[in-house]
Amino acid sequence: MVLAGVDVMSKLTIRISESKHARLRNLAKAKGVSVNRLIDELVTAALAGYDGEVRFKAMAARGSRQTGLALLDKLDRSFAAR
Repeated sequence: MVLAGVDVMSKLTIRISESKHARLRNLAKAKGVSVNRLIDELVTAALAGYDGEVRFKAMAARGSRQTGLALLDKLDRSFAAR
């Protein structure tokens, strides 16, 4: 929730195996962040990927199949020339 431009924090409880929790703690330690910060980064990355997919699908629904395929062919030629 956002109030007056400030993100209000909420609490989320999840159940994961102890082995996954230990791996998350180790990863967080290796990255020099808290487990909470690590989870926040992972969630942010997952949401960004999802948002990109939703935008892509919306654009694809409005676009032309022929134009899209022509663009992919152009990209293929560009990469093949390297």
